Amino acid sequence: MPDVTQILQAIDSGDAKAASELLPLVYDELRKLAAQRMNGESADHTLQATALVHEAYIRLVGKQDPGWQNRGHFFAAAAEAMRRILVDHARARNADKRGGDWERVSLEDAGDLAAPDAVLAIDETLRELAAHDPLSAKLMELRYFAGLSVEHAAAVAGISTATAYRHWSFARAWIVAQIGQRGSRPEK
Repeated sequence: MPDVTQILQAIDSGDAKAASELLPLVYDELRKLAAQRMNGESADHTLQATALVHEAYIRLVGKQDPGWQNRGHFFAAAAEAMRRILVDHARARNADKRGGDWERVSLEDAGDLAAPDAVLAIDETLRELAAHDPLSAKLMELRYFAGLSVEHAAAVAGISTATAYRHWSFARAWIVAQIGQRGSRPEK
C-alpha cells in the first residue's frame, strides 16, 4: 500500500489533513488486528475491539513527531499502542478503587473462580524478555498483542521468516516458563 507510506510521510512533515486520510486506509486492518487480540480476552472484558482501534489510532496520530518510516513501522507502533491500552485497562480493572483483585463471578460459576487476567503477567514478563532479547520480545508483542502472523511480524520487524519463527518459539517458551514460575499461565 504505497498510499499509506506517502500519507505517513505527510503526517510526519506536519500535514494535518493527512491524518484524516490515513484512517480509511488502515481502519479495516487495524480492526482485524484488534478483533483477533480481543478474542483472547475474557468474556467479561469491557473494552471492545472498535474502542481499542480508536484509542490506538488517537494515540498514534496525536503523537508529536511520530517519525513513521513506512507502513510496517506504523503497524508496529499500532501493536505497541494496543498493548499499552490493554495493559492500562487491566491495571485499571485491578485498581483498589475498583475492587482491587476482586473477580467478577456469575452466580452459576460462583464455585469455580477463573484465573486472573493474564495481560499484566505477560506484560511484566515481556519487559523482562526485552532486557535479554529485544527482538524476541518485539515478535511476542506483534504476535500476542497485535495478532499478526509470524510472517507479517517478520515483515514488520524486517527479518526473515525463519529467524522470526526461531525468535517466536523462544519468546513463547520463555514467557510460558516465566509465567508458570509465578503460578499463572497466559491464555494463548
